[in-house]
Amino acid sequence: MRRVLRARPERGLPVVEAALGEELRRLRARVPSLTGSVVAASDGLVLARDLATGDADGTAALTAAAMGVAVRMSDDAGHGALRELLVHGEDGYVACYRAGSAAVLTVLAQARINVGRLHLESRAASGRIGRLVDVATRDTPAPLRLPYRQR
Repeated sequence: MRRVLRARPERGLPVVEAALGEELRRLRARVPSLTGSVVAASDGLVLARDLATGDADGTAALTAAAMGVAVRMSDDAGHGALRELLVHGEDGYVACYRAGSAAVLTVLAQARINVGRLHLESRAASGRIGRLVDVATRDTPAPLRLPYRQR
């Protein structure tokens, strides 16, 4: 059985969803070259989004698939648990960061972004997001099954 985030007022999940959205807006304010971001459960369920254009559901589904492949690559290379994934295309970047035990932060950025700044701000944001999601899911009956291991 999988644990899923659902809007249950008694657990404060609407408050967590609002906090996730606010964290994404703050991330965009700190890194102006971002074109969007999505927080997704490891199975591809959208938890929060800040996209000017694009499909958050599609981005979340692709994130789940890409993270699954990246986990295998990291394991096969003997590099331990996956922490992040960076894709550099001709017109920009897609970066995915593990966010706690139950979520992934995916950010989309323009090609002119300072990648160091992207990592710095996104890693900090993914830590905060991970804590929010982990607290929100900790009291559900069954543990969330992740396609990747935690350190």
